[in-house]
Amino acid sequence: MIKTYKIEVDCANCANKMEEAAGKVQGVTSVTVNFMTLKMTVNFEEGAEESRVMKEVLKKCRRIEPDCEIYF
Repeated sequence: MIKTYKIEVDCANCANKMEEAAGKVQGVTSVTVNFMTLKMTVNFEEGAEESRVMKEVLKKCRRIEPDCEIYF
């Protein structure tokens, strides 16, 4: 399953770090963060629970940029 989310991130470097961190979350097969469009596209593993995975993604992203937001 692939889903796209609106995000708030302040810089392109942080967006790259967030992409790398989110890709390491269990239940995620790949992530793309586009700083220009402020969108995050997440490819979930088969059977992954979207809300649980995205809460963990948000937690990892906030370690990089504490005021970031992902709308899911």
